[in-house]
Amino acid sequence: MAQTKVDALYYTITRGNSPLIATAIHSGHDVRRNIKDFFFLSEKERLREEDPFTDQWVSVADNQITGHNSRFEMDLNRPRERAIYRKPEDTWGLQVWKNELADELALESLAHYDKFYEDVKLLLTKVQQQHGCFVVYDLHTYNHKREGASGPAADPEQNPEVNIGTGNMNREKWAPVVDTFMHTLSSYNYNGRRLDVRENVKFQGGHFMRWIHDTFPNKACVLSIKFKKFFMDEWTGKPDQAQLQQIKQALEATTRPVLEALAKVCQV
Repeated sequence: MAQTKVDALYYTITRGNSPLIATAIHSGHDVRRNIKDFFFLSEKERLREEDPFTDQWVSVADNQITGHNSRFEMDLNRPRERAIYRKPEDTWGLQVWKNELADELALESLAHYDKFYEDVKLLLTKVQQQHGCFVVYDLHTYNHKREGASGPAADPEQNPEVNIGTGNMNREKWAPVVDTFMHTLSSYNYNGRRLDVRENVKFQGGHFMRWIHDTFPNKACVLSIKFKKFFMDEWTGKPDQAQLQQIKQALEATTRPVLEALAKVCQV
């Protein structure tokens, strides 16, 4: 089956023919024209907290979901009632808006949020009906130099290069898939070394992962994969292009073993 694509203003969804879906829901940086002037945060500050370049990695799967708009407009990885950041406590102490965002503007954002989840549910339902179960690579990044560009990096003991969130999944059922992914990724020859890949150290996964598991119980294995921004300067936003490609290749190396493990779990 050829790929089919849904192009929306806020996201792109591409359907392929495998039970593997790759997502980059925080990769977007766009903001709506009618709210752009209400941001207190600068464009550069918003970019620092987004997940740039994760959209370059979704091509490891033929089913792809990519977000285009900034999480500061609406956060697709939070429950609907928390998808619009209202106060600094919602955003690590950052003040997002100059003044409180008008309700009609927030509702416009939430309408796009609702449509996103409607379209994603449609895609995942079709994949599940075709294959019985599926696995999602929920791709994200995270900062580790919050004390400034020249400040110290966060303690590597608590900040692995790759954090695999397996939050609310049935870990026992999906162990062959999770363990295969982690073993394959951590065994990959990454520029002559091995990546530090650990589970649930920094993050356990967000709302998107939980929603998929709750909507498709015992049919979905969502891996919330967060790469520490070691492959870029998180303060300037400039990436190391070679490392971007290496990460993509490392993810690609996991796909066949993961799909083989998934097939065995689905047969049980």
